[in-house]
Amino acid sequence: MTDRRIPEEPALAWNAGDGATQHVGSFRYLLADDTWEWSDAVARMHGYEPGTVTPTTDLLLQHKHPDDKEHIAILLDAVRSAGEPFSSRHRIIDTAGNVKRVAVIGDRLLDEDGTLLGTSGFYLDLSDAFEEEVREGVDLAVNALAESRAVIEQAKGALMLVYCISPQHAFEVLAWRSQETNVKLRVLAEQLVADITAGPGTEAMSRTEFDHLLMTLHERVGSE
Repeated sequence: MTDRRIPEEPALAWNAGDGATQHVGSFRYLLADDTWEWSDAVARMHGYEPGTVTPTTDLLLQHKHPDDKEHIAILLDAVRSAGEPFSSRHRIIDTAGNVKRVAVIGDRLLDEDGTLLGTSGFYLDLSDAFEEEVREGVDLAVNALAESRAVIEQAKGALMLVYCISPQHAFEVLAWRSQETNVKLRVLAEQLVADITAGPGTEAMSRTEFDHLLMTLHERVGSE
């Protein structure tokens, strides 16, 4: 079976040891051959061991909650036809029948010449089951960045406002983008705050505009 996985982001699991669960994972959709790629974390969110399944649009839809499936099907049509950026909060059902709340954020995937290749982004598992599990690790991580707390808290606040997520989830998103782009979390937070304050602010910004801002922060770091 073809292994349609993308390189795994550095460990974001707050519980150490074998079998630790990650709550942020990457995905990629390639227009040319109509294929999806999942990181190990996204595969596990759906109940699969990494490398044991080939993600397809049909498989994605099979895992969507029945009440959310119609909306997601429309969204996926836009992604597959034009690589449109998107964001969505919905429910998935894993292979064991567990219902999980997830946020999925995607932005356009371009090559060096600006040619549209597809869509890339991330899943954030919002399930209540891991709230206690992540809290200790998140608190430790934030405490370790005490000197940078103010700007990180501002960036977290923007994510919380736009995506209606908790402080813990907002921190996980920032940490994931930091590790994915190999840019310090504090630097990304500073760039996000600078971008927002230089523009119309989160209230006047569309969700799509903010999604793009978040996914391209690393491209603007040190550009001024």
